[in-house]
Amino acid sequence: MESRVIRVVHYLNQFFGGIGGEDVADVGPKAVEGPVGPGRAVQKALGSRGDVVATVICGDNYFAESIEKATEEVVQLIQAYRPDALVAGPAYQAGRYGIACGAVCKAVQDRVGIPAVTGMHKENPGVDLYRNHVYIIETGSTVTKMAEFVSRMGSMLSRLVAGREIGKPADEGYFFRGFLVNETQDQTAAERATSMLLAKIRGDEFETEVPLPVYDHVAPSPGIEDLQSAAIALVTDGGLVLKGNPDKIEAERATRFGAYSIEGVNTLAPEDYEVKHAGYTPAFVAQDPNRLVPVDVMREREQEGEIGKLHNTFYTTSGCASILENSKRMGKAIAAKLKHEGVQGAILTST
Repeated sequence: MESRVIRVVHYLNQFFGGIGGEDVADVGPKAVEGPVGPGRAVQKALGSRGDVVATVICGDNYFAESIEKATEEVVQLIQAYRPDALVAGPAYQAGRYGIACGAVCKAVQDRVGIPAVTGMHKENPGVDLYRNHVYIIETGSTVTKMAEFVSRMGSMLSRLVAGREIGKPADEGYFFRGFLVNETQDQTAAERATSMLLAKIRGDEFETEVPLPVYDHVAPSPGIEDLQSAAIALVTDGGLVLKGNPDKIEAERATRFGAYSIEGVNTLAPEDYEVKHAGYTPAFVAQDPNRLVPVDVMREREQEGEIGKLHNTFYTTSGCASILENSKRMGKAIAAKLKHEGVQGAILTST
């Protein structure tokens, strides 16, 4: 395959595809001949090795609101051009765009059987979601140095098509994919570990062979001093939504949450609610939504004076396959609303 010019299809969102911004983020997938926008940089990076034969463009909202459907439509458009490889993005720090790029790359690899490469900033939620499946070149947070990042993407894509070996993440500039490869070293593991320990004690620089995940440390809030006068809210990541799911909360990898009034309601009626969550069997919650959002019990606590009052709105989203950045964003938004509404505490229920 290396002896001929490879056929490449490029995936872009509505902004980089030249259609528009957020006002047209609902536009569905379409294909155009040749390179568009960043695709010209991809073409330049490929040089004589390949041609960007087509560009597939899809709006970020369209993709995020129906990932499986949008992925299928995009893959069908890509297949029509009989490509040898796919380039997606780069998406930089744009979360919806990054998720779309990762999903499209994975689907093309799995269904079409061709290599795919994308690029993202380290804080893009698409990295954690797809790094184990797709080669993701690490980019900056903005479009500066696009030529450099696209050049890396083009070089890697050419080598993947040719069946050449890809080096280590640190050498090639892509995110660690979770694969361990055996190598022969001059030093034993004990000697290397001791060497790193001594370097750390001396304050010298060293590179660990097993990078550890970094988790946020959240300081606990002070306790409620007077529970009998406090307003308490109910929040859940169990995916309980009004019938028809008016807020279009996703069953997995949720990007939005709902807020539903329970003012004057003493118990949640099963005919009014459904569950949007792909991580558990919702039969028991469907029978009695109070099992997940215990309005009935909290009304009893309110009537008996154990709490000041139950807040008249409960907040809900789906916690299945959650992306950290989306969870942080939604959590902060819900907390800000509760604080603004005068709530002193919240009970978070899960599955």
